[in-house]
Amino acid sequence: MAGEELLELKFRLIDGTDIGPCKYELATTVQALKESILSQWPQEKENGPKSVNDMKLINAGKILENNKTLAESRVPVGELPGGVITMHVVVRPPTVDNRSEKPQSDSPKASRCSCSIL
Repeated sequence: MAGEELLELKFRLIDGTDIGPCKYELATTVQALKESILSQWPQEKENGPKSVNDMKLINAGKILENNKTLAESRVPVGELPGGVITMHVVVRPPTVDNRSEKPQSDSPKASRCSCSIL
């Protein structure tokens, strides 16, 4: 019966490589999944996440919320018993880039067209 309460998940990175598969209980939170991914992240990969907040998990086109469990997120188990569910991992760009974009976001505002049609 305990085997029925476990989901086998793997996490697909943007370059097509996978982390896992590993088995998780339905009561596991999305944040705990992200912590697991963070601890298993390949060290040779560039631009890896620095924290749990730097990643998003996507399953069946739905972004999963950190505070929800797998059961609450309604993760589809699939039609085949014992099948592996693949979730996609999206990593937010480093915060250094966000700081450098602030001046750039001001410049398009200054160069907007102010034409008027009469």
